Amino acid sequence: MSAPAAAEFEIVRHPTARRIRLTLDPASGRARLIVPKRAALKSAVAWAQGKAEWIAEQRARLPQPRPFAPGLVLTVADTVLTIDWQPGSRRRVEAVGETLSLSGPIETLPRRVETWLKRQALELLTEETAYYAARAGVTVARVAIGDPRGRWGSCAHDGAIRYSWRLILAPGFVRRATVAHEVAHRVHMNHAPAFHALVAQLYGEDPTPARAWLREHGAALHWVGRSS
Repeated sequence: MSAPAAAEFEIVRHPTARRIRLTLDPASGRARLIVPKRAALKSAVAWAQGKAEWIAEQRARLPQPRPFAPGLVLTVADTVLTIDWQPGSRRRVEAVGETLSLSGPIETLPRRVETWLKRQALELLTEETAYYAARAGVTVARVAIGDPRGRWGSCAHDGAIRYSWRLILAPGFVRRATVAHEVAHRVHMNHAPAFHALVAQLYGEDPTPARAWLREHGAALHWVGRSS
């Protein structure tokens, strides 16, 4: 359980933590105070409140928000598109050449662009999941998308695979490596050497560069579509 503290950070009592520490989530900008189960809360909070300057410095280094608005340039499934809004009544969003074209009420633009991106993500991720599942000789119960902060994909024991829709904004090699990773969990529900070998086999090459890309650039994807 966690609770806000002084509107600057949230407190997390962690059962296995050995020391008090302060972290900043690069995907949300939220500061978190990790406190061991039996540590004194009052002194931990006092210590964290003295780190306001550190929190501000870390937040200043975060990726800049990129709200959905006319003129925003997006890379969608390796295609560069510029949001092009024109006055009119047409609500449909569609990729036309190098633009993502739409009209309709300007105030609904962010929601409609995000809905379109999610639709594209689900369609492509479903197709690629089927491809890698066929290569692995496994079945996938269903494919779904969400917007998790901490992971890019997950595979449940019932055979369902769920992805972050923001993978549609990542390079194709990154997205495909993530799909191969999750499909491999249909064979190995762990991260043992056999699992990693299967990921590489399904993907067709070393997935290490894809993981490195997500570590370096993944946080920025969470700021696409955000105004603050």
